[in-house]
Amino acid sequence: MSAFDSGAGPVRDRFDVAVVGSGIVGLGAAYAAVRRGLRVVVVDRTDRPVGASIRNFGHLCIGAQDGPAGTYGEASRAIWLRLAADAGFWARESGTLVVARADDELALLDEAAQAQAGEGIRLLTAAEIVALAPVQPDVARGGAHVLGDLQVNPREAAGAIVRHLASLGVEFRYRTAVTAVGTGVVRTTRGDIAAADVVVAVNHDLDQLLPELAERAGVIRCALDMMRVSADLPRPLSAPLLTGWSLVRYRRFAELRSATPLRERLHAERPELAALDLNQMYTQLPDGTLLLGDSHHKAVQPGPFQPEAAFEAFLAEAKGLFDVRSIRVLERWQGVYAAAGSEFLVEEVAPRVLALAATTGIGMTTGLGLAELETSRVFGWDARGSASGSGSADAHTSAIAGGIGTSATVGGIAQEENA
Repeated sequence: MSAFDSGAGPVRDRFDVAVVGSGIVGLGAAYAAVRRGLRVVVVDRTDRPVGASIRNFGHLCIGAQDGPAGTYGEASRAIWLRLAADAGFWARESGTLVVARADDELALLDEAAQAQAGEGIRLLTAAEIVALAPVQPDVARGGAHVLGDLQVNPREAAGAIVRHLASLGVEFRYRTAVTAVGTGVVRTTRGDIAAADVVVAVNHDLDQLLPELAERAGVIRCALDMMRVSADLPRPLSAPLLTGWSLVRYRRFAELRSATPLRERLHAERPELAALDLNQMYTQLPDGTLLLGDSHHKAVQPGPFQPEAAFEAFLAEAKGLFDVRSIRVLERWQGVYAAAGSEFLVEEVAPRVLALAATTGIGMTTGLGLAELETSRVFGWDARGSASGSGSADAHTSAIAGGIGTSATVGGIAQEENA
């Protein structure tokens, strides 16, 4: 039985590309398509991006990645800068600062700098890191500047990209749930949409739309706590700031020999912070407020309750690090993103139906590049060189697919990408 004689009603529209999800990965797929002259529709159950694409630090930590994440991150960097200029949102080429507060943290930074032959990481003295970040002088033993990293304001970037894509002709259909996808068709609560190519970018809600794929890939959710504060700092924070807790998380540092003794020392000295799975890091928004965090808790569906101990720890650690007289909490929130055994999910779940997700907390860093490179590779957009024509979807009306080689209709509510 074809998708169109299943009793669901007539096809509403025909597009070259339909994107499910309006988070960073979905927006990246739409941007890649519209630049190639394709007619694009983006479908999302919300009325704007509201997930982890806006609930993060706005830190594009490209220099701390390697492997596929490094490749996607480098591709993302150029796209972020182009979009910032064209869509008119704030972005700065600040790099990333790392403050070292112990000898083992200095040793790890030195090993990382040597591993990169001095490229990409510049070691800093204690005086230099204090000049670049308002940390207490007696706390810093030294530090580093990771070159090439970017910072954006996550509260404005995604919305600005949506407006820019709409100006380029991308159609957005918000408050519309996707219940199934298949070759040539996206089934929604407002009718079927025909499209030659379909991109599913719903991040952790993959288990609602394509549950078998999510289970096979081991996709669960990671919930994190964050907060925004007004801090009486003596001078601005010139770049995102990482600590030793960050170094043992990011792969380019965490897989080095010096990371093991550092991790063991941190966990032994501060088991309560280790229990929070802490990434102690900071970014400063253009209005001067600081973003603090973050903790991590993984489950198929993490509970909504946020322990106050996490927020108390964030504040205590900030007061112990910064040269600050007062901190006033402005906002607290929970973010959620997909987590799995690998960093990315890239799978053609049916002919010309591509599921994409960053399955770790680096979606802002890598998502635009992931979408750009993988859509072009799987769909052959660059090889085709031009739009296939909105009527081309007629040839792609096979059964709704729940995975490779299946023909079952898959239920679920698609929502914004959350990494």
